[in-house]
Amino acid sequence: MSQSNMVPVVNNGDGDNNENNNNVNNNNGGADNTNAGNDSGVQELGSGNTSSGNHGEGLENNQAPPPKKKRYNRHSQLQIQELESFFRECPHPDDNQRNALGVQLGLDPVQIKFWFQNKRTQSKNQQERHDNSELRTANNQLKFENQRLKEAIRQASCPKCGGKTAIGEMCFEEHHLRILNARMTEEIKQLSATAETIEKLRGKPVMSHPGMSPPTFEFGMGSNGRDVYGNVGNHSRETTGAADNKPIIMELAVGAMEELLVMAQVAEPLWMGGVDGTSLALNLAEYTRTFRKGLGPRLNGFRTEASRETGIVAMCPIGIVEMLMDENLWSTMFLGIVGRAKNHEQICADAAGNFNGNLQIMSAEYQVVSPLVSTRDSYFVRYSKQQGEGLWTVVDVSIDHLLPNLHPKCRRRPSGCLIQEIHSGYSKVTWVEHVEVDDSAGSYSIFKHLICTGQAFAANRWVAALARQCERISSMLATNFQSVDSGEHITLTNHGKMSMLKIAERVGRSFFNGLTSSMGSTFSGAGGEDIRVMTMKSVDDLGKPPGIILCAATSFWVPVPPNTVFDYLRDETNRAQWDVLCEGEMMQKIAEVINGRDNRNCASLLRKVNTCQTKMMIIQETSTDPTASFVLYAPVDMKSMEIALHGGGDPDFVALLPVGFAILPDGTGQPGGNEGGSLLTVSFQRLVELGPSGQLSTTSVATTENFIRRTVLRIKALFPCQTA
Repeated sequence: MSQSNMVPVVNNGDGDNNENNNNVNNNNGGADNTNAGNDSGVQELGSGNTSSGNHGEGLENNQAPPPKKKRYNRHSQLQIQELESFFRECPHPDDNQRNALGVQLGLDPVQIKFWFQNKRTQSKNQQERHDNSELRTANNQLKFENQRLKEAIRQASCPKCGGKTAIGEMCFEEHHLRILNARMTEEIKQLSATAETIEKLRGKPVMSHPGMSPPTFEFGMGSNGRDVYGNVGNHSRETTGAADNKPIIMELAVGAMEELLVMAQVAEPLWMGGVDGTSLALNLAEYTRTFRKGLGPRLNGFRTEASRETGIVAMCPIGIVEMLMDENLWSTMFLGIVGRAKNHEQICADAAGNFNGNLQIMSAEYQVVSPLVSTRDSYFVRYSKQQGEGLWTVVDVSIDHLLPNLHPKCRRRPSGCLIQEIHSGYSKVTWVEHVEVDDSAGSYSIFKHLICTGQAFAANRWVAALARQCERISSMLATNFQSVDSGEHITLTNHGKMSMLKIAERVGRSFFNGLTSSMGSTFSGAGGEDIRVMTMKSVDDLGKPPGIILCAATSFWVPVPPNTVFDYLRDETNRAQWDVLCEGEMMQKIAEVINGRDNRNCASLLRKVNTCQTKMMIIQETSTDPTASFVLYAPVDMKSMEIALHGGGDPDFVALLPVGFAILPDGTGQPGGNEGGSLLTVSFQRLVELGPSGQLSTTSVATTENFIRRTVLRIKALFPCQTA
């Protein structure tokens, strides 16, 4: 074919293709084509190749005069309609389809090929122009809206004073605090109105409290000028002083909530890396600068502990709030931290019963699981509030200064948690723990480093304990329990597995109750410096044998990490080496129910290998999280266990007296480095008889102490280094 019959090709990117397509549109609204044969055509967009004819033509153009004007041939209207109809159904025809179209329309397959190439390029360019037009329109709308909002901000005025707000000169935190302040001020008015209504209905005079502006709370001195923080009193005292100061308590709670919201969300410079390398520690200088009108100056002689931790827990926000607002559920949820709790008075309650705006006065004992460390007593107000859809906050703040003759050594600045729903029943919990303590008279011995560095009650302990208990509850609510079965194990139904978990849970509760010093009375002259011996009287205590229960406990240090100690003690094959109850005989596991993602979190049923010589079994509960581990067990009657597991008996009636170990890190470990040692607390409970004089016999006490000492010595001997 002659060169003059070819369709001219300009393959120079999108712009050239557009030029070619525009040429086509001007002619007949379709793709360009000629009546040429196989040598004619246009190359597809982006191919990167050029036809030899065009290449030669380009060279000619550089050396010779322009050629004659090329003759363009147009497809007929019928051909264009048929091609476009086929293009709508198949924009990429294969060779067979192109040949068939060529025969049908009287065109060469190469002409068909290049028509489709041009048509695809044309369609693509048209779509891009349309998209660009829409984006330009949307961009112009956004610019207009942005300008309108900027103008509104410049002209904004304060609703209180009518002055300029000058938001543009504020940092984000200050602007956020101003919004919170306005909202909390309105909330104070609502709570005060509610309190007035309640007091009028009760016939009591309402305390006048002028002014609803954000108050400055001075905790340092009481109304009579004395230091209000001295020796702690008991928690059963009257709360008349607090009842007469409800408006002040409401303001205090609202201010504490405002502070907690900032503390839980603002990062550096307010928070820095903690001692343990995981939790965040408070920058006290930045805190004082940020909260100048907070809860007053820090008390002389008091040491500050402040930390923040975030974690994911398997429970919805309202479920967590419900447990925090119920003192019994709260103390059960944090068994290793909260020794005892009491709800003295509920000041405000949500009418719908969903805890939004609940305000209550509480007291609590916070404990390290050891008889060598005294408890921390706190008297505080707890306030729960829904901040938005799926977002809750619960805050504590001390109110000791409102009560006469109350001198606690632990003052809680705004502490609590921000709970945010994420998905599928899970919540993101940000916990802030901020306290001031007077431990100058305390003697912590081996626990000194753990306590003085703030790790004993740090925020990560609360989050880890909450996550572990939520995981435990979730597993107990499941229809199918995870368990381990083998030829030596007994087969349990789901009812039997649930009963086994309930009995194991009772072992844990009884163990911690025995360690709480206020639950029993110390036996005069018993124990010595390292072993604490207490007596508890059991009369109508369900699941405990009636009589006098002797509880002995002590703590000691071993130079190995907590995980190593935990794994060794929980392994039933090692019990003969340290458990005095085994009397040197091997133990075997006959049942196990897992209650967490970590298989080490489980309830187990153990018995001696030679079962013909005993009618006793051991129910064991093992639990671990990153901050604490527990191996707790109790001898139980074999017949009672069989009835509870298989006969449908009530597991609460299985009598038990627990023995066990609480394992804490000694606080010297570092992430990725030295793991530090372990602090172990062992506790043992046994039923004893009173002597003729109605007092405990020295033999009973000596036997119990001997049991504890033998257990401690055996465990110390199992590890490579002797403890000091």
